[in-house]
Amino acid sequence: MRDLLATHDPATTERVEFLRARFDAGLAWVHFPVGLGGLGLPRVSQEVVDAELAAAGAPDNNPRRIGIGLGMAAPTILRYGTSEQQARFLRPLWTGEEVWCQLFSEPGAGSDLAALGTRAVRDGDDWVVTGQKVWTSMAHEARWAILVARTDPDVPKHQGITYFVLDMTAPGVQVRPLRQLTGEAEFNEVFLDGVRVPDSQRLGAVGEGWRVAQTTLMNERVSIGGMAEPREAGIIGLAARTWREHPELRTPGLHERLLRLWVDAEAARLTKEWLRQRLAAGQPGPEGSAAKFAFARLNQQISGFELDLLGEQALRYPDWTMRRPTQVDMLGGSPGFRYLRAKGNSIEGGTSEILRNIIAERVLGLPTEPRIDKDVPWKDLPK
Repeated sequence: MRDLLATHDPATTERVEFLRARFDAGLAWVHFPVGLGGLGLPRVSQEVVDAELAAAGAPDNNPRRIGIGLGMAAPTILRYGTSEQQARFLRPLWTGEEVWCQLFSEPGAGSDLAALGTRAVRDGDDWVVTGQKVWTSMAHEARWAILVARTDPDVPKHQGITYFVLDMTAPGVQVRPLRQLTGEAEFNEVFLDGVRVPDSQRLGAVGEGWRVAQTTLMNERVSIGGMAEPREAGIIGLAARTWREHPELRTPGLHERLLRLWVDAEAARLTKEWLRQRLAAGQPGPEGSAAKFAFARLNQQISGFELDLLGEQALRYPDWTMRRPTQVDMLGGSPGFRYLRAKGNSIEGGTSEILRNIIAERVLGLPTEPRIDKDVPWKDLPK
């Protein structure tokens, strides 16, 4: 860090140039290998790096804008990508020069992702991809996408999926906005009409896409619900600030409710810290699903509390103009915005219902639900 700051003064170095130099110095994500933005050090060292560089006034890479790339694409590329793919994608991903999105969910394959029907057909050195994806955050800003598509309809649904990196500027890619409760169009639907994807942009073996996707999904849930935070950060901090600023609105019932939510939020924060320590020893496991589940539940309960506290004042919505944001911001805006945006937390990144199943089966060891379609070829499943 001393060498980086000595040669690239944050006060005089252009932002992207500094971020590139930081990546090349191995200070992007220190647990990654040398040459790929890391130093092969334990994850815990990253906190030291981030704190020191922030104190020096160094720019960050705007993680709210590139969260899908950082939290989902990068770990998957590191684990399954070729050396050429890692060298091509990781640096501009981390510096924010290239935004990523996730082409997983479909209109007929949301909670049951393995039922997806987007087809990829081999044609020489390329794959021709046709289908529709939905709930794609930041697709309108993305340069690249991580994509799962069906390459073999004659085998059971989990076995016929392959994982690709797709160029969002390729011919045949169409992005349409999906307006949300908040008025924003942060989500999109994406139509793929004969999009050609080189086989060199495949991650993992043909037919092994479900296994590769599990790495993405586990990291996604950690990135959404397991981020490091100080006490009273996030939405509970906003609610507590509103409580302190409006003593005239307090009641004993609301006081008790806030205290219970505060304790729940603190318990979730400490659990996330435990989860991050487990991550330092290896890949994320199903425990990340519990963190994401708690994140969604608390956001909805706390935003509801803030609305009840403020009453009609909270219903005043400042702007309903349809806009397409350049970054994901779940907590910005008014209390009414936060209340509406939190409704999506129990859907995005794995529905709370599916996460309950994962927690029950993979964490608690309870019996699995009966699955009559497990061994049925995908083409024979009801559509």
